[in-house]
Amino acid sequence: MANVSRIVGPADLSETLCFDLCATGRAIARAYRPLLSSVGLTYPQYLVMRALRQRAPRTVTELGDRLALDSGTLSPLLKRLDASGLVTRGRRQEDERAVEVTLTSKGTALLREAEGVPTEMATVMGLSAGASRQLRTLLNQVTTSLARHHAEDQAEESRMPAEGTPT
Repeated sequence: MANVSRIVGPADLSETLCFDLCATGRAIARAYRPLLSSVGLTYPQYLVMRALRQRAPRTVTELGDRLALDSGTLSPLLKRLDASGLVTRGRRQEDERAVEVTLTSKGTALLREAEGVPTEMATVMGLSAGASRQLRTLLNQVTTSLARHHAEDQAEESRMPAEGTPT
């Protein structure tokens, strides 16, 4: 009989990369909380606002793709930002199915108040600039590999006959 630990992986969760990445993500979000509370934003809201500052208008789909957020997460978040007067949402004139999102002047001013947040986070994380670049490179490699794997799985599933379909 095969060694079960070889099949299911290390017995201790803290020895798995996926657990470490998940725990790190939660720790980062927790570290952002006090820095962003002074401007009244959550971390996901802050990410949306930063993405819009880089380029706006953006459609909801573009924002979701850029931030790896699904519409179930993004739509209520945008609704709250809109209600707060930080963004506007409207139908795209050339394609009314698409909803465009733009920062308001109030949203831009709020981001100016939060300009020091990235520097503060870099300090809190305790990584040198070189280590930070190296970590980001590795994380991008993992993300790219996982996205490629997911796309291959999706392509494979689309080639499979549906259940009950004669072959």
